[in-house]
Amino acid sequence: MIYSLNNKQTGSECRLFVHPELFDRDFYGKDREKKLLTIAWNKGEDQKVIIDGIDYIFASGTVLCLMVNQSFQFEDSSQIVAWQFNRDFYCIETHDEEVSCVGFLFYGSADVMFIAVDEKDHEKLSFLQSIFIEEFQEIDGIQEDMIRMLIKRLIIIITRLGKKQFLKEELPEVKLDIIRSFNLLVEKNYKTQHSVKFYADQLHKSPKTLSNLFRLYNSQSPSSVIQQRIFLEAKRLLLFTDKSVKEITFELGFEDVSYFSNFFKRLSGNTPVSFKKKKPVKK
Repeated sequence: MIYSLNNKQTGSECRLFVHPELFDRDFYGKDREKKLLTIAWNKGEDQKVIIDGIDYIFASGTVLCLMVNQSFQFEDSSQIVAWQFNRDFYCIETHDEEVSCVGFLFYGSADVMFIAVDEKDHEKLSFLQSIFIEEFQEIDGIQEDMIRMLIKRLIIIITRLGKKQFLKEELPEVKLDIIRSFNLLVEKNYKTQHSVKFYADQLHKSPKTLSNLFRLYNSQSPSSVIQQRIFLEAKRLLLFTDKSVKEITFELGFEDVSYFSNFFKRLSGNTPVSFKKKKPVKK
């Protein structure tokens, strides 16, 4: 079942998928114009999910947050409950003080984050799902506001779960906010800015301070976060577009094709040309 709200005047859009027969996203194809964030919950058994051409195990009872520019396909969509919404419906950047998810659940340094839902939170999410369904069916002047409040509540619940599972206890919220801001800056600037110093200057911190913070947060360094984001985009462009290696080189802020090729080979073990040959064939 698919429930949807579309406000043609404001462009806001929100959807709820409850055990759909088909649920996927092809950002570089049919879904390019739909700028939708996705929150997917696997209520069935363990299954495979393909994200940007990579296979992952989507464990039973876990939640997965996916970006606008990620392509994905589930092995068994009928076991999935998912929410999608665009920026016009609820802008997570504008409302970050409310939900604190930017740079963590979305725009985070981790490529893919699977968040486990225990029995207590399963009941909470199931109850919230039922309220969503009621509000999608209640068409009146405050329907959109009600669903927006529910989306906010959903994000807060999942953010809390994610922080408990993926953050070290000794990392204070104020330090996490710096890391989240760094991650968002990288997302917005990685194609033109490759140095840690640029981001440190934007945050009024020293590169050393950022490195110390990331040592508390996870094993990645700020430099690694930047490189991995560039590498991720390079893989997407090579696999899902017809752009040449030269075009991708300049799009990602490299001045020389050989330098980009060496960068890509160092991180993947393959040259861009050989990697592009792995491009999946669309059925």
